[in-house]
Amino acid sequence: MDDEPPALKILKSYVENIDNLELVALCKNAFEAMKVLQEKQVDLMFLDIKMPKLLGTEFLRTLRNPPKVIFTTAYKDYALEGFDLDAVDYLLKPISLERFIKAITKLYDKSDLLPINKTENNTSFGTPFLYFRIERKMVKVMLDEILYIESLKDYVKIIRVKEKPLLVKQSISSLEDMLPENQFARIHRSFIIAINKVTAFTRQDVEINQVEIPIGRLYNHQISKFLKIV
Repeated sequence: MDDEPPALKILKSYVENIDNLELVALCKNAFEAMKVLQEKQVDLMFLDIKMPKLLGTEFLRTLRNPPKVIFTTAYKDYALEGFDLDAVDYLLKPISLERFIKAITKLYDKSDLLPINKTENNTSFGTPFLYFRIERKMVKVMLDEILYIESLKDYVKIIRVKEKPLLVKQSISSLEDMLPENQFARIHRSFIIAINKVTAFTRQDVEINQVEIPIGRLYNHQISKFLKIV
């Protein structure tokens, strides 16, 4: 929601350039936004703060079950209040594409990820994919390329078929939430595997691409899934 046409145009172009974001509506005031929220499912709202009649922060307080919010404004003074309202991020105008992508990445890093991150909706000619931020770029990773994922403290390493591993600053738990359960399984606090890439397994480990990956004691129940799927 923004009352400035140039700002709306810029945000619209940014949203349309990221495959796993879908533009639901453009609103110029709180009344338009309220109508959209009542009629449609909205997972993320870009909300300007300095609005006529009703500030963006005031509007947010009126919502009983608000969507995730990224504030957009030309004023730094509202930053603290914005974060007090549990905003994902606070973007100062003029908003660059790089800063916009950084805000979206913050959204993806949260544990309660939104449906826009779910891979069922992200397809390229029928093949699911996810985007990961790597060195200022959003890199597309096709899910059928992934062999397994390893946690390395604040990072995860994504091991792929015939491609170099990718190192992503993200928790393994948040990534687990983004992956379809019928294709990937968490078998250890430090490992997620692609189920159809398993070539052998025991109750202690699984083998993928000649690499033995341990099964954590708390994840033994996953074995029954392998017996049914693999």
